Formats: sequence, structure tokens, C-alpha cells
Amino acid sequence: MATKTYTTIQGDTWDGIAYKTIGSEYYMTDLIEANPAHRETVIFSAGVVLTIPEITTPTTTNLPPWKRVSS
Repeated sequence: MATKTYTTIQGDTWDGIAYKTIGSEYYMTDLIEANPAHRETVIFSAGVVLTIPEITTPTTTNLPPWKRVSS
């Protein structure tokens, strides 16, 4: 599997990048952990290449039948 990357644009922030690339700002911590060289950055300049971590969502098997996703 190829590693996903994101090249920043001027003014990008961790939460905005997490939302754009992973789908939720809640993955900001995972994004920072995948890019330790940039952890002190608050607002990015253009052209910084970041690694986008692969996020696996846990599956719950104890959901009631009406909430289970059928395949």
C-alpha cells in the first residue's frame, strides 16, 4: 500500500488538514504523531509534505440489530 501524503497550502492548520484528508478534526493527534518533525508548527507555510496516517475505525459487535451495518 502506498503512503498517502498531503502538501500544505499557506495557512493550513493541523485540524484543517485532518478534516480535509482524514474526514475529521478529531484525528489531528494522529496526524501530528505521524509527522513528528513538524509538531511545533501551528500554521503551515505552503509546500510542506506531510504523511497522512491510515486510520482504522473499531467495529462494535454488540450493537442492536437496527444499528448494525449489513454487508
